[in-house]
Amino acid sequence: MSEIRERKLAHLDLCLREDVESRSATLLDDVELFHEALPDLSLDEVDLSIELFGKTLRAPLVIAGMTGGAPRAGDINRGLAAVAQKAGLAMGLGSQRALWREPELASTWRVRDVAPDVPLLANIGAVQARDAGPAAVQELVEAVGADALCVHCNVAQELVQDEGDRDFRGCLDAIALLTDELPVPVVAKETGCGFAPTTLARLRAAGVRYVDVSGAGGTSWTRVESLRGSRRQRELGETLRDWGIPTAAAVVFARRAGLEVLASGGIRDARDVVRALALGASAACLALPFLRSFEAGGEKAASALAERLAEGVRALLLLIGARGVRDAGLAPRRIGPALRGWIES
Repeated sequence: MSEIRERKLAHLDLCLREDVESRSATLLDDVELFHEALPDLSLDEVDLSIELFGKTLRAPLVIAGMTGGAPRAGDINRGLAAVAQKAGLAMGLGSQRALWREPELASTWRVRDVAPDVPLLANIGAVQARDAGPAAVQELVEAVGADALCVHCNVAQELVQDEGDRDFRGCLDAIALLTDELPVPVVAKETGCGFAPTTLARLRAAGVRYVDVSGAGGTSWTRVESLRGSRRQRELGETLRDWGIPTAAAVVFARRAGLEVLASGGIRDARDVVRALALGASAACLALPFLRSFEAGGEKAASALAERLAEGVRALLLLIGARGVRDAGLAPRRIGPALRGWIES
């Protein structure tokens, strides 16, 4: 088995069986929404649909990119893509870096035959995008028929890996070049550490319109790497396990920067989704809950999760008097002291 396939399978096994989440809080619990006892709405009137990358979602949910590069990973991608198609959600793919090294693995990312209508997000690391250039990156997008490209910024994770990248110079310029030259939108994506206001301002100046904030409080990829490798990886991974900007703060920072926001990082239920929407996110992304549901019960279990999330979001929007997803941002709310300390600093 190649090193790439081995690493991908190790990541999956660890996420399914180990405690891989940050001990930091997302601070979404610091967003308290006021109950509306007289909403003057019918539940059927609450519209969950949104437009994302030129397509309509039936709910503001994205099955976040997780994997690819091994046959088992391909089964997961295809199964979750079928769930996204059935539920009317968007779907992300895991990093496609391995496709350049092992083209025979292309099928592990190809899901269009089971998900012809969903907004599909391709995925590549910022360092790899810098090194390969726009033409090669566009080939990755075309290979899977994606509607957008996530360029992930995973500096902390790379530092923990013994074999990881160490030189991150020129990544912003590479992202700017992709936004200019690719025919699809580019999404700057963190991987569990969130984005700071200064970084978001630089991304906006580079032409980026969309960010997936992936803040602290969810799956910690430094924790995953600490479980996978050498003594050095274990020690540094634990040091960085809780590093990052909480998801709720990162959402606020991104909206202040004038960016369209995908909220991820510890989104675990409908309450988290609606709190993120109230802070200005356009949609919320979940990875670990869908992965574990799929492992436990296949497409049926993952579809049931999607249905529960959508039902919960609809109910909560009614209970804050919101007729649609965008209205959530207008709902009265109370911000707790921990989150207030982040966003007022």
